Amino acid sequence: MKINKQDALNYHSQGQPGKIEVVPTKMVSTQMDLALAYSPGVAEPCKEIAANPEDVYKYTAKGNLVGVITNGTAVLGLGNIGPEASKPVMEGKGVLFKKFAGIDVFDIEINETDPDKFIQIVKSLEPTFGGINLEDIKAPESFKIENALREQMNIPLMHDDQHGTAIISSAALLNALEVVGKDISKIKMVINGAGAAAIACSKLYLALGVNIDNIVMFDKDGIINPERNDLDIYRAQFVTMRKITTLAQAMEDADVFVGLSAGNVLAPELVKLMAPDPIIFALANPDPEIPYDVAMATREDLIMATGRSDHPNQVNNVLGFPYIFRGALDVRATEINEAMKLAAVYALADLAKEGVPDLVHKAYGDNTIAFGRTYLIPKPLDPRLITTISPAVAKAAMESGVARYPIQNWERYHQELQARIGIDQKLMNRILTQARQNPKTVVFAEADNYKILKAASTVVEQKLAYPILLGERAVIQEMIREFKMEHELEGCPIIDPREEDAKCEKYAHLLYEKRKRKGMTLFDCRKLVRIRNYFGCMMVETGEADALISGLTRDYSSTIKPALHVIGVEEGVNKVAGMYIIQNKKEPYFFADTTVNLQPTADDLVDIVGLTARYVRFFDQEPRIAMLSYSNFGSSEGQVPTKTREATRMAKLRYPDLLIDGEMQANTALNTDLLREHYPFSELANVGANTLIFPGLAAGNIAYKLLQEMGGAETIGPILMGMRKPVHILQLGSSVREIINMVAIAVVDAQKCKAKL
Repeated sequence: MKINKQDALNYHSQGQPGKIEVVPTKMVSTQMDLALAYSPGVAEPCKEIAANPEDVYKYTAKGNLVGVITNGTAVLGLGNIGPEASKPVMEGKGVLFKKFAGIDVFDIEINETDPDKFIQIVKSLEPTFGGINLEDIKAPESFKIENALREQMNIPLMHDDQHGTAIISSAALLNALEVVGKDISKIKMVINGAGAAAIACSKLYLALGVNIDNIVMFDKDGIINPERNDLDIYRAQFVTMRKITTLAQAMEDADVFVGLSAGNVLAPELVKLMAPDPIIFALANPDPEIPYDVAMATREDLIMATGRSDHPNQVNNVLGFPYIFRGALDVRATEINEAMKLAAVYALADLAKEGVPDLVHKAYGDNTIAFGRTYLIPKPLDPRLITTISPAVAKAAMESGVARYPIQNWERYHQELQARIGIDQKLMNRILTQARQNPKTVVFAEADNYKILKAASTVVEQKLAYPILLGERAVIQEMIREFKMEHELEGCPIIDPREEDAKCEKYAHLLYEKRKRKGMTLFDCRKLVRIRNYFGCMMVETGEADALISGLTRDYSSTIKPALHVIGVEEGVNKVAGMYIIQNKKEPYFFADTTVNLQPTADDLVDIVGLTARYVRFFDQEPRIAMLSYSNFGSSEGQVPTKTREATRMAKLRYPDLLIDGEMQANTALNTDLLREHYPFSELANVGANTLIFPGLAAGNIAYKLLQEMGGAETIGPILMGMRKPVHILQLGSSVREIINMVAIAVVDAQKCKAKL
């Protein structure tokens, strides 16, 4: 994916600079809260920890806190850029820890290149952290630093640049060898690169059964052999006694090539020298040692992995480090040892051989994902990773004697792991990925607005859709030039309805046929189709576009009206409705109706239930529906409770497969403790609701807007449900990010509409 420099700078600088913040986990709003949080109340846990140091895990965040620590000497592909310049990367690593495993992070950038002093600094931080992730430290110092700290510290520690790549590539290697039917002890392997990752990979391959006599390693100065007098103790472990000097000689009849070096150093001619069914892991980033397409065109029997997400078999460290640390922290391991790394390897390898969940198929837009040559390791968005790798690592820690807090109830632990990150924090990621698999044509009806143009250019860069820019041509062209979007938006059609006389005449007659018995004259229709929302809807209706995005600069009602006039509702639908997705750290929640129906009747609410349930499943969630009111199961009387109670009764009859209950208050619907204590008969008592049906537009609209501004949750929407073709109306003043999200939803909606035809 191409990243625009200014977008990256804006992402990191706008709003609150950086990507992370510290958020209190306890209330700190009253004098009593402050007294408990600090003086004098804080003295009590301090005394308990002083008496029993292990209680630090009971009374502080240490047990879920990892230090991501670097000196900035080997940052990504940037090299020795120093500690300050490495901070964005370390913050990013912290974001991944939190997103994928629910682990909190303090990033620490140390201005020290002397390995002994660096060791002393990190060792002194042990009381603070439950674990240490060393990052982006150059070899050979990284070997010395990690080895010394593992010996001196009693918390889990890992240099991810070394061991993360080693673990993921080892799982891929095991499965690749299984696919081609080769014995790991007999394969011939070439390692191109001798840095931290290459040494760690090679050592782990040996632990899996590769014969050291069958490994040939190269560094930037050539082959690692006895004639070299410049080898450190780490590279010296991999001296080859074979009488070869060149990469070409080493590649002859080799079964496996592992590149951890630089891009484009492996020629196709060398690939042809390899043994039948060769395996190539070209892991240099962003440019592999040999381009994927070139390598695959060279040998039909080749199995290949890279570090890139746009090719099969991506060796991505995010498959490992969040879950490895999760398992290690949860048993309070004193280290991350070889047994734990191997457990992660085998867990990853085994998971790839299991059936792939439908939501992974949907996320990647590929129903053919199955164990084999192009699927050796799981996909990063596989939700089973945390519940597969973390328990395996935890068990290995227990069995190898380094766990200080063994897990007793594995079923409960499985549930706790899911709760750490929520049922699904990757909802939009899946939608975005699915949109990229089959982009559709989307009309942007307000293309003379900067936000819309910026969203359109990003959509093109991310390959989510093919924009059609609707609006005043001269204004759009000037804005494209002013904001330097020529490259991204080159080739995107710009359509000004004022210039489209023939098309407008055609559209006017089509609209007249639809509305002539509903008060519209042909004269009216000729005026209306010059309006962009009518014109854009007509493009979708006639198949000239697949979806429409509008509403950024106009009120909702004036945007939805043309869509209803031109496209109308889908067959079997009586009412359209609007839904918002509210994403928090636990799981996504679905609110309806938030935008369309002012005072729905009981019958209307039942229709809204059916529409909403269908769209919740569209997002790969199973709806747990609460019918909201100001009353709990008859506790208050009034028009709203009576209506909601009747709607609940009818909805249960119409949709017997749905989990639905009401009428109930919003806090009751979401608080399972409250439900179980006071309303144990409720079908939602054990699970709570994730889908909230509001009794009227005012309640739903007020609720989502309050959460949007005050609740710290991300909102996605409004999603217009029940239209015959995809039309999605933006919230007035939506951000560029929100527009892009809605475009992705519109594309996936269009994909499903096309599939029905």
